[in-house]
Amino acid sequence: AAQRGVLAELPHHELGYPDPRGLPRLRTALAELLARRRGVVADPERIVVVSGVAQATTLLGLVLYARGMREVGVEDPGSPQHDALYAAAGVTTLPLPLDDEGLAMGPLRESGVRSVVTTPAHQFPTGIAYSARRRTELLDWARSVEGFVLEDDYDGDFRYDRAPVGALQGLDPERVAYAGSVSKSLAPGLRLGWLLVPELLADEVVERKRTMDLGYPTLDQALFARFLERGDYDRQLRRCQRAYRERRDTLVAALEEHFPGAQVTGIAAGLHVIAALPERYGPQERFLARVAAAGVAVRPLTDYAHARAGDSGRPNVRLVLGYAHLSPARIRAGVRLMAEAVAGRGAAAAGR
Repeated sequence: AAQRGVLAELPHHELGYPDPRGLPRLRTALAELLARRRGVVADPERIVVVSGVAQATTLLGLVLYARGMREVGVEDPGSPQHDALYAAAGVTTLPLPLDDEGLAMGPLRESGVRSVVTTPAHQFPTGIAYSARRRTELLDWARSVEGFVLEDDYDGDFRYDRAPVGALQGLDPERVAYAGSVSKSLAPGLRLGWLLVPELLADEVVERKRTMDLGYPTLDQALFARFLERGDYDRQLRRCQRAYRERRDTLVAALEEHFPGAQVTGIAAGLHVIAALPERYGPQERFLARVAAAGVAVRPLTDYAHARAGDSGRPNVRLVLGYAHLSPARIRAGVRLMAEAVAGRGAAAAGR
């Protein structure tokens, strides 16, 4: 419906080369949405419409490299995509450990980096929400080194049991570059996201965006602007919230039924949980082999750590289990098949 409306009303002159930042109409709508839902300081002039957080990351990497920064800190464990994206811009990633409040400040201060990538609303993959104290410490560090915090708000809209945690960018928009997308709320294949940049980086990011692709496709921008303006995106987020909560609850209940004693964490928000299984299900390497033979695809927490040597034989099995794209019925079936596989009934499970 939004596509039909846009195609009927879009003036021909708007199909010329777009502003590399994005259509003013969309940037204005995004600024209102992000200020209202995520608490960011959203000046439409500092919003750049991008092809997802991956392009936002590459743009930031290129700008940091041009400023002489050859290394950026990343959370460990964290998203494995950051390494390759920054490497493509010539920037090396330095793994930095976490503690119970978020990124550990001691190793960060000692590292010598001046920029760090974070997921403070719901750390990926551990599920930690950065504490208020840690957020303050992180911003104090960025000011002290004249550096930047690169905030990936990959699932900040999805918090189920309490009010959403506001974006870090709202506390210091001059030291935090903020990125988000519609990948978790609509579809990854749309390749549509946004980047809010500090004033110090704005001109450089916009110029890099211009030389990279001459701007994001106009029709898609106008379509999403209309979707935002009419309240359709808010309704979509509410639908997602209900569906994801149901799927999370289904997963937790299935794990309790089929893997008694499992510890499930990171469930208050996001689109995945961490499941630590009792020692009797280990070692991890054997567990993974059995469930794979049964046709169930799961990833261990160790896949998201930078230093994994010797971890595959650990007695405890720790899994990162995503649930957003699976129906409740498929979630229940998948957990049941895992349980059958590790109980020695994998051959029967694989034949179903």
